[in-house]
Amino acid sequence: MVKTLTAIAMLICTTAFAQTKYEQGMSKALELWGQGKNSEASAMFERIASAEPNQWLPNYYVAMVNTVASFSTKDRAQVSAMLDKAQKALETEILKNPNNAELLVMQAMIFTGWVVFDPMNNGMKYSGQINDLYLQAQKLDPTNPRAVFGKAEYEIGGAAYFGSDTTPMCKEIARSIPMFDAFKLESPFHPKWGKDRAEEALKQCGKK
Repeated sequence: MVKTLTAIAMLICTTAFAQTKYEQGMSKALELWGQGKNSEASAMFERIASAEPNQWLPNYYVAMVNTVASFSTKDRAQVSAMLDKAQKALETEILKNPNNAELLVMQAMIFTGWVVFDPMNNGMKYSGQINDLYLQAQKLDPTNPRAVFGKAEYEIGGAAYFGSDTTPMCKEIARSIPMFDAFKLESPFHPKWGKDRAEEALKQCGKK
C-alpha cells in the first residue's frame, strides 16, 4: 500500500509544470515524498501551508504523508506522533471547509491508522466513524472514487476477519475503478491516488 500511495507523488510531478512559487514548492515536496523522504516532504508541505493559508492541499499532504508513513512504522511512539501531526494539519483545513470530500476521506484514513495502531482498543472506537465519513464524502461528491473504494476496502477487512460475505464490498471496489479514470482533477496537485490499490484489491476478491 505504501508503494502505491507514495508513487502518486511521482505521477503528479510528471504532469505539473511549476510556474508560481506555490507550484514550485508543491512539485518539490511531492518529489521528496516520491523519493521516500517523508520527513523532508512533510516539513516542506508545512512551510507551504504556512505561506499559503488559502490553499488546502499543503495541509492535506502533511496529513497524507504522515498517515501513509505510519502504516509501515513499527515504533509506536513514532506512529502516534505521525498520526497526531496528520490530525492537526487536517483539522486546520476541515475547520475552513467541512464539506470537502477529499478531507473527509483523509480523516477516515487517519482513523484507520489508529485502528491499525491498536486494533483491540481503537477498532470499536473508530470503525463507525470511518464508515460515516466515507458515506458523507460520497454524498458530498458522488463522483469521488476514493470515497467509494475507501469504504469498501475498510469494510472488506472486517468482513474477511469475521468470515462474512465480501461480495458487496467487491462490487463497490469494481464500481470505483472506472470512476478513477472519469474523475476530473482541478489541478495537477489534487488527489489522484487509489486506482492501483483498487485494481489490486479487486484481484484479491477474485481469489476468494
